[in-house]
Amino acid sequence: MIRPASGIIEAGVHRFAVRVYFEDTDLSGVVYHANYLRFMERARSDLLRLLGIDQNAAHAAGAGVWAVAGLSIRYRAPARLDDDLIVETRCLKLGAASVELAQAIRRDDMRLTDATVRAGFLTPDGRPRRQPADWLARFSARMPASA
Repeated sequence: MIRPASGIIEAGVHRFAVRVYFEDTDLSGVVYHANYLRFMERARSDLLRLLGIDQNAAHAAGAGVWAVAGLSIRYRAPARLDDDLIVETRCLKLGAASVELAQAIRRDDMRLTDATVRAGFLTPDGRPRRQPADWLARFSARMPASA
């Protein structure tokens, strides 16, 4: 069975490949601004998979869910139809109930977009909760904080 690629983690950086399809662009063939957020979300989700963090199981067990609590993004240059992009993710800060990540989207050596994303681990009713200890250990081991 063929499975989607989840990217790779090297030296504390997760790299995730994305191709720009027609559906990602506006009329002029430039990636629509909100789709950069989708690319970054896919990269974060696959990063968690690579770390062995099962969000689905945590949600089903009533343990909690990750939710974006803050986001800052800067657009530097446009991506276009058929571009091959790399989403890079670094951990800036790892807390008991939150994580702050730096994400960049690149085309070859050109940085197109920078973002800082803060996500919190929340109970099913939306209150902050400590993430499972083994999740913290997995993050710390493979994605050490760099801030």
